[in-house]
Amino acid sequence: MAAGKGSHTHKAFLLCNYVLLGAASSCIFLTLSLRLLPSPCGLLLLFLHALTAVFSAAGCSGSFTAPATPAQWHNAHTAGAALTAIFQGAVALLAFTRTSDFLAELQSYVRDEDGAVILKMVGGLGTAIFVLEWAALALAFSLRLDGDDDADEYGNKNWASSYHV
Repeated sequence: MAAGKGSHTHKAFLLCNYVLLGAASSCIFLTLSLRLLPSPCGLLLLFLHALTAVFSAAGCSGSFTAPATPAQWHNAHTAGAALTAIFQGAVALLAFTRTSDFLAELQSYVRDEDGAVILKMVGGLGTAIFVLEWAALALAFSLRLDGDDDADEYGNKNWASSYHV
């Protein structure tokens, strides 16, 4: 691995995670502006955004992408991040395609027109989170793979030792 390649990959990974952290916290505040706290769906939506922020903060710290990290922790972080990305994409799709139904299910106390605008902003951020989460997962995979020093003389990696395949 060239020294510059790993450095650029790591910088891109950190940038993805910092943008994810900002987008998830923005989603939290936008969701709170819908005044959803009595609603179970609203609480789940807040929990999804908070979980996304936690996974991106963990990615910023590098605690799950370092080569010395146990494989179980890395796998748990990867699975959790993938699930939050899938759910963020689903929320974004609902926010754009079924705005009024989704807003009614959330039991918001704001006017319908204002709620629809806020929900579409959450949907736009959810779309960005979906894309950035998958980019961060790909970059984390690349960093984890590049950090392994168990390549043979031709530079081929031993996937089985790192990923328990």
